[in-house]
Amino acid sequence: MIGGLRVCVVLPAYNAAGTLERTVAEIPPEVDRILLVDDASRDGTAELAGRLGIETIVHPANRGYGGNQKSCYRAALGGPEEVVVMLHPDYQYSPRLLLAMASMLASGHYDVVLASRILGGGARSGGMPWWRYLANRVLTLVENLLLGAKLSEFHSGFRAFRREVLATLPLAENSDDFVFDNQILVQALAAGYRIGEISCPTRYFEEASSISFLRSVRYGFGVLACAGAGWLGRLGLPSARFLRPGGRRLTDPQPGGVAASR
Repeated sequence: MIGGLRVCVVLPAYNAAGTLERTVAEIPPEVDRILLVDDASRDGTAELAGRLGIETIVHPANRGYGGNQKSCYRAALGGPEEVVVMLHPDYQYSPRLLLAMASMLASGHYDVVLASRILGGGARSGGMPWWRYLANRVLTLVENLLLGAKLSEFHSGFRAFRREVLATLPLAENSDDFVFDNQILVQALAAGYRIGEISCPTRYFEEASSISFLRSVRYGFGVLACAGAGWLGRLGLPSARFLRPGGRRLTDPQPGGVAASR
């Protein structure tokens, strides 16, 4: 429990066996629950999670990064925790900042907290490739202009949410791919949720996960489309499905089966 609130950490994992143990070792003991969703990894990620005593859900087939997060949040909402923290298990971010992020939510000032690699200027010194840094800055600038926001980045893989944010937003309408991360922030801004940021060091190394250049380009175009949809919504014009009122939430009945649990 942190700041009087129970905390669940969710780890969307895909081939994370090389970094999972180091990530989990730095999660503060005050956390009430750790949940890992394995997206059909081929490197024994789920088996390692079991040996570490982590609650684990296994996708029998790969559902994509966004699909993985949907399973993470849906399972987290099945518990009593008031705060849900999404942390990439690739050891790029510092889990020790969990205490500070959850405390920011417990203060009542914020509904969402992002761990920013840009604040503090440590992204490049932490090994972020120059082309990824440049893309991050350009995309963030465009998004801030279109969405009326002032965030330092929209692309962090370390985020904390108050429970009601995940239960209320129509996350079931979001993409199963990487653009899910941007869609949830556009939804949160459109709904009037308060987003805070904290500076976070980053580590780029051989074992850390990273999408290819071509997938990064596709992600970039998805981000621009997402920001454009948010801008249309601000103008009161018809927008993308993930921003329409009455969209499907993760707490709504889901068609078909849910991933098997270990």
